[in-house]
Amino acid sequence: MRAWGRAGRRARAGRVGAVALALAAVASGVAQARPADPSAGSSRVLDADVRAVRAAGGGVNVLAESHTERGAARSRTGAGVPWDAQFRIASTSKTFTATVALQLVAEGRLSLDDTVQKWLPGLVSGQGNDGSKITVRDLLQQTSGLFDYVNDPSVIQAISQDFEKHRLDATPAEQWVALALRHPPLFTPDHRHPRWAYSNTNYLLVGMIIEKAGGLGWREQIEHRIIAPLGLRHTYIPGADPYLPGPHASAVLDTPAGRVDVTEHSIQHTADSGVVSTTADLGTFFRALAGGKLLPKAQLAQMQHTVARTGAEEDLAEWPQGGYGLGLRWVPLSCGGGYWHHEGDGLGSYTRTGVTPDGRRSVAVSVTSAGSLPKLPALNVATRKLVDDALCGRR
Repeated sequence: MRAWGRAGRRARAGRVGAVALALAAVASGVAQARPADPSAGSSRVLDADVRAVRAAGGGVNVLAESHTERGAARSRTGAGVPWDAQFRIASTSKTFTATVALQLVAEGRLSLDDTVQKWLPGLVSGQGNDGSKITVRDLLQQTSGLFDYVNDPSVIQAISQDFEKHRLDATPAEQWVALALRHPPLFTPDHRHPRWAYSNTNYLLVGMIIEKAGGLGWREQIEHRIIAPLGLRHTYIPGADPYLPGPHASAVLDTPAGRVDVTEHSIQHTADSGVVSTTADLGTFFRALAGGKLLPKAQLAQMQHTVARTGAEEDLAEWPQGGYGLGLRWVPLSCGGGYWHHEGDGLGSYTRTGVTPDGRRSVAVSVTSAGSLPKLPALNVATRKLVDDALCGRR
């Protein structure tokens, strides 16, 4: 999920992390980066960048892994971070969901021009919401105008004030969509001049549509179409199971009521946020995607066709350059060209990724809260530099 655990900007100017409304930031000292994993290469630049991410985020642990023609390199800083740590990738899950949707497009079982009304008749209606005017493409590229369900006051209150009560929340996607549809849309889609607004609701609907088009649950389709073929042995979708059975770092947040361990929960269990992975597996996934191993050329080109993020001031503050495709972002590189990625901000767990267009270089970063909420504007500047250095081959 994109918004939970972010700094509280959306309540003030747009999208917020619901948890942030009740959490006080606590400064944390900067630990030295540990030596790179001996099974991977070393990189002085990566080590320095990991330390910089920790310093920028404040009170976080960091694990990063890059892959280039020279091989792999890893670095980490902070206590209790395993080299093979599993973590909730939050909204980076959207790229997995979008990939399945485009595979179904390639198979002729779904069209990007299909309306929500066609697949989910009568579902998106009321308060000015109209599923007959929203296409699958609108959902995937965040141009539907639908309200983001994580910004509903009841969700914000539940997570920020009653986390323990809602820790095992397994609300079906349909109920979250219904909650979002109590709000009027931000705008009606204009397919000639698309407007853009990030909404997790879009990917709940994509998950529901690919279930109908593909004949299996979105979870099973990601497992059968992506995880198994790529051999992602440490990537899985726990659903309502709150536990991370493999090695992982603990995610803890300081609240007015004291420190809360948010590692184990079921809140992120839907198609917008429900995947668990590792830095190694995420690198494999993004290299395979960019390298054409998961989608035919036509569908990969559709995925990589970006729109401008119009009227998205808070998003532009986080990601000042580049456009948004179908579950992918494009960001320029300082050495020329650019890279594809999708960030993920969840409850105490933050994911940053990047892959070059040829799929030859990738980087994945896991940031875990160790008390205070990350200072996301500074954290994003630091993680963008880390990704830029890795993909530009600086060692």
